[in-house]
Amino acid sequence: MSNLQERCGGKCELCSTETELNNYEVPNSDGQTDTAIMLCQTCTSQIEDPTSVDVNHWRCLNDSMWSPVPAVQVMAWRMLTRLDAEVWAHDLLEMLYLDDDLTAWAKAGVSAPQDDSGVVHKDSNGAILQAGDTVVIIKDLNVKGTSFVAKRGTSVRGISLTDNPEHIEGRVNGTRIVILTCFVKKS
Repeated sequence: MSNLQERCGGKCELCSTETELNNYEVPNSDGQTDTAIMLCQTCTSQIEDPTSVDVNHWRCLNDSMWSPVPAVQVMAWRMLTRLDAEVWAHDLLEMLYLDDDLTAWAKAGVSAPQDDSGVVHKDSNGAILQAGDTVVIIKDLNVKGTSFVAKRGTSVRGISLTDNPEHIEGRVNGTRIVILTCFVKKS
């Protein structure tokens, strides 16, 4: 554990808090070495109890996701995946790159999202849309609050779903916008 304390410099490896630090074994390591990270009590409790998550606490992942420590990267990926409904978390997750082994490790510890809302998003042809799908815009759309038009034929990758079955979110021309599902088709 002395290597862990030396590596972390007396700070939580996710949020940099310097109090109440504990050794945390990242689950589902499947043969990975160096699976322990140093976490504060706040991070540990929110990882272990998803109902207690304070979304704003996890903005710290903007820095810690770039850690050279594989176990820290995996925990950052898992938390960003859990918070994917937040625009900032989705954007960070799109930037985060893990090699194939780390991606497999990260995914091994994440259960499939449960959609209890019963909201089903369908494109203009009736195909069911899922978070992360790629869609194509089928009509030129004036984007409110901007000076550009989302042109017909534009691909929108990695969409996010909303609580409204007629709306999805995606990035067009570097801007995150809400798009009506009746103006897209799944590609």
